[in-house]
Amino acid sequence: MKASLQDQTPHKTIIKGPKRKRSIKPPWLLLESFIILIFIGTCLLKLPFATVAPVSWMEAAFTATSAVTVTGLVVVDTGSQYTVFGQLIILCMIQLGGLGLMTFAVLTALALGFKLRLKQQLVAQEAFNEVSLQTARKAGSSIALFAITSEAIGIIVLSYFFVPELGWGEGLYNALFYTISAFNNAGFALSPDSLSDYVSHPGITLSVTALFITGGLGYIVIMDVLEKRSWSRLSVYVKIILTTTLFLNLFATAAILLLEFSNPNTLGMLEGFWSKLLAAWFHGVTPRTAGFNTLDIGALTAATSVLMLLLMFIGGAPNSTASGIKISTFFILITATKSFLQGNLNVNFFGRSLSRETLLKALATTTIGMATIFVAVFMLTIFVEDDFLDIAFEAVSAFGTVGLSRGTTSELGTPGQLIIMAVMLIGRLGPLTLGYTLTVRHKSRINYATTEFPVG
Repeated sequence: MKASLQDQTPHKTIIKGPKRKRSIKPPWLLLESFIILIFIGTCLLKLPFATVAPVSWMEAAFTATSAVTVTGLVVVDTGSQYTVFGQLIILCMIQLGGLGLMTFAVLTALALGFKLRLKQQLVAQEAFNEVSLQTARKAGSSIALFAITSEAIGIIVLSYFFVPELGWGEGLYNALFYTISAFNNAGFALSPDSLSDYVSHPGITLSVTALFITGGLGYIVIMDVLEKRSWSRLSVYVKIILTTTLFLNLFATAAILLLEFSNPNTLGMLEGFWSKLLAAWFHGVTPRTAGFNTLDIGALTAATSVLMLLLMFIGGAPNSTASGIKISTFFILITATKSFLQGNLNVNFFGRSLSRETLLKALATTTIGMATIFVAVFMLTIFVEDDFLDIAFEAVSAFGTVGLSRGTTSELGTPGQLIIMAVMLIGRLGPLTLGYTLTVRHKSRINYATTEFPVG
């Protein structure tokens, strides 16, 4: 009797090894998270009860991208086109985009060896993808608490000014909307002319600037200041951020005051020196990724617009809700140039010497930022018919996730909108992911002979 086929087949023992887990680098994980959030936001903004009148898929996608990247550039008016539900969706995207990136930035700083002397000390390991879940939770909860506390104070203060004018319901809602938008440096407003109605209102303008400056400084700087409470005890990083921020804010305010003082369409139409100074202060600090305005940006002189290009390109502090190449990068470039002109090959400041790797990272960040803007301007000049300064202003504003515009946003068309959407995403994620990649890369063990060649 023949054996069955099953009996004739020899038994084999198969030993299965452990399944390899999918390895996702943190920058790619962050990019995927932002893309998913933009997709969800786009779908929600297309719902019938999210808008007063239907918007196209492109308009919804542009708004969602602008909100998630906390930029503030819009192709349709937020206050009149979107219902309260739609506006709350935009606020949620702003909050998630701002907090998400700030959490990622702080975790990256910790993982790459940045030490914090805080009561809630966070300990990270040598690579970001090895940071423990407990560490991530502590970092996320600390940053969330920092944001919620800052925003709660902002809501209370702005309610004091909005409620008497607009009533409890609308006043509290305006306080909530502008607080979240300002702290996250988003620049979204409920009025088509932003905060122009409050150009001479010191309470609202100073409160809004305080919020976006706080968000632009970031968790690490604010917590270090609250912890140390002494200039001599602050870390070198915090000292650089604070001094450079103060210098840029005061310089920009003074420059705009002088350039626009007699302009009948901007400062010239305001009565009294203090009103002019208040407006100059607001527009001196808002280009550093905040995006609000109390004056008509399109009416500014060409010189002021060029100055704003520089401010938008620099941006705010690392590990914050701001974008741009960052204040620290700008400081390193200026200090390195000064040292070279003085014949010193070492870059020194605050009793410390800058590492060669940090200098190269600053140069790479700046170069890639300039290349991104150049490509964007080149592409926009092909598809958008507008003044060159206006196009350049739009591109730099998108890269710095600022949200200021000289009127080009509404004239972009589909190709232009796609270009600006890409630049907003690159500007928001690019510098940070680049910094991570350059820091955790494998170092070459081969040293080649040095060479010299003319430069300049």
